[in-house]
Amino acid sequence: MGSYENSIDAKSRMIVPSKFREAFRGRCIFTRGFDQCLNMYTAEEWERFYEELKKLPRSSKDARNFIRHMFKNAVECEIDKQGRVTIPARLRTYAGIEKELVTVGTGDYVEVWARNVWEETVEEEEPDGSQLAEGMEKYGI
Repeated sequence: MGSYENSIDAKSRMIVPSKFREAFRGRCIFTRGFDQCLNMYTAEEWERFYEELKKLPRSSKDARNFIRHMFKNAVECEIDKQGRVTIPARLRTYAGIEKELVTVGTGDYVEVWARNVWEETVEEEEPDGSQLAEGMEKYGI
């Protein structure tokens, strides 16, 4: 959990915030997120997510498209001893990451955002807490 501002270096590496490093144990899986961000999973969480995806009905076009979306864009990456990981070029392009970024812990994965996209998409459009709470009633929260 938490959010951290960061940047990538000339070799397209980001430093994984120290709060997240232990969970990743030296490797991670990046894939495209849903709001022009990247999702960064631990190997264990990716496997759990994969088990959930296997339960989706293959007869459903939406399910097949969702599975394709998640897997065609997935890349396993190594985190070096200094806590740096290279973000693949095609994923950086999708997310609009050029230099500055924001990493956000979301419970079971980390979102990686271009800072300008984060500010434009999330911070500007985020409703207040009471609006969020009202919207969650339909999910039983």
